[in-house]
Amino acid sequence: MDGVTVIDHPLVQHKLTIMRKKETSTAGFRRLLREISTLLCYEVTRDLEMTMETIETPLQEIQSPVLEGKKLVFASILRAGNGLLEGMLELVPSARVSHIGVYRDHDTLQAVEYFFKAPDDIAERLIIVVDPMLATGNSAIAAIDKLKERGAHNIRFLCLLAAPEGIKSFRKHHPDVRVYTASIDSHLNENGYIVPGLGDAGDRMYGTK
Repeated sequence: MDGVTVIDHPLVQHKLTIMRKKETSTAGFRRLLREISTLLCYEVTRDLEMTMETIETPLQEIQSPVLEGKKLVFASILRAGNGLLEGMLELVPSARVSHIGVYRDHDTLQAVEYFFKAPDDIAERLIIVVDPMLATGNSAIAAIDKLKERGAHNIRFLCLLAAPEGIKSFRKHHPDVRVYTASIDSHLNENGYIVPGLGDAGDRMYGTK
């Protein structure tokens, strides 16, 4: 699909398969989500801009590459986004963190905002928005709407699973935001869940259902 990168690394796909299994425990699901998020983060940051810095090794002075510009912002869509956030911060511990509270109304399937906190200078930073599922797309669309309202313009969206319907809606609203995912599943069911999917990521991660 246009504007979508599917991360098909063998380790990502293997861990995702175990996460899909209904018998995977809460502890196992949480551990796997943290592990897979580190791998996904590696891919979504693959093309970050670099610059050269003069350093001294124990043997000599050299020009060596470092990241250019201000540090990243990882924007977690609460609550399930925090599962991806933990593994990503292990890889990029200096990243700034934004939290965006939106929940899906189960009757209308629309996103309702209840919390937003982000660095003041997000207009100057690359924002990677994270949420395990891109189902209807409403929560992701609303979260990125809020970021753009506050000046953000360099944004990427990272998820574990995506539905074709969610991708279509997301790309319609935010054609400038590239989507990174480990899988594009078949479809949404009548309740707005991804099929075959892995269930509700938040409930499986926190053992709330």
